Amino acid sequence: MQKSLLIVESPTKARTLKKYLGRDFNVAATVGHIKDLPLKKLGVVIEDGFKPEYQTIPGKEKVVRELKKAAATINEIYLAPDPDREGEAIAWHVAEVLKKKGRVFYRVLFHELTEKAIKAAIEAPEGLDRNKFEAQKARRILDRLVGYQISPLLWKKVQSGLSAGRVQSVAVRIICEREREIQTFVSKEYWRITAELEGESPPAFLAKLTKKDGKKCVIPDEDTARSIVDELKGVDFLVEKVVQKTQRRRPPAPFTTSKLQQEAIRKLGFSAKKTMVIAQQLYEGIELGPGEPVGLITYMRTDSTRISPEAVDEAREVIKLQFGSEYLPAKPNSFKNEK
Repeated sequence: MQKSLLIVESPTKARTLKKYLGRDFNVAATVGHIKDLPLKKLGVVIEDGFKPEYQTIPGKEKVVRELKKAAATINEIYLAPDPDREGEAIAWHVAEVLKKKGRVFYRVLFHELTEKAIKAAIEAPEGLDRNKFEAQKARRILDRLVGYQISPLLWKKVQSGLSAGRVQSVAVRIICEREREIQTFVSKEYWRITAELEGESPPAFLAKLTKKDGKKCVIPDEDTARSIVDELKGVDFLVEKVVQKTQRRRPPAPFTTSKLQQEAIRKLGFSAKKTMVIAQQLYEGIELGPGEPVGLITYMRTDSTRISPEAVDEAREVIKLQFGSEYLPAKPNSFKNEK
């Protein structure tokens, strides 16, 4: 029986997949993109409908040769780079390089690297997505036009070594506008008064002064604050009423890419780049002990909060076993942007 060839973009991901696919598949990796625009010229023919002049990336010739060798006697090739625009471009370029009469290409999308998800994706492959590839191509062309045509203007008008970019130039403008707001902000002094109170029985609690003589209390300076504090010293306080209420807090939605980056910098001080490098490793597979790597998270470049039904069932079972049924909602939580 002839084997099929599965091509991904990462050697680590290839090892993880090989563990689950066994002998029926050979697995090869492109190690990222194999084609891109040339470095030393614009590489976009504007007069010909903004046609990109793709070429094999310098240093990737050996990878291309190895892919051709791996596919030499194989008629069915499964293309499984990441399920986003960049992954689609990699798949498209690989198909162009390996195109041959009678050879069939399938597109496989892995949103998580678990045995069940991998086999389900292999059993239900799709075709290459031209719209997604064209979207990536448009993005790449825009990046090149802005970077290569505007950066030289900055060198002449501002300072050599500066660069412009489709995203970075807009981000710099937002930062500059925000900085101007900060510089023109006029700060005003204000004070707050908080007292620690304790009745006949503990615990003590904090009370904030909000009104004085029935009116909202505005404390503009230290002298006013000290004067009010002197008035309050030795005064008996009465509890007017006690309000008890139950608060319910919904669990946060699964991470999207932007939320993951925000929380990583807020809690861990990680840059966006470091966060995505670590997330890529967790997705592609980590060696938890002797043996092959294990994928630990779903695909990290996403704006969806969807979790597969199988993962939801497994999570509910863990909660039930470790914490008890009382911590398990009657039905799984749902979120607005599940796609």
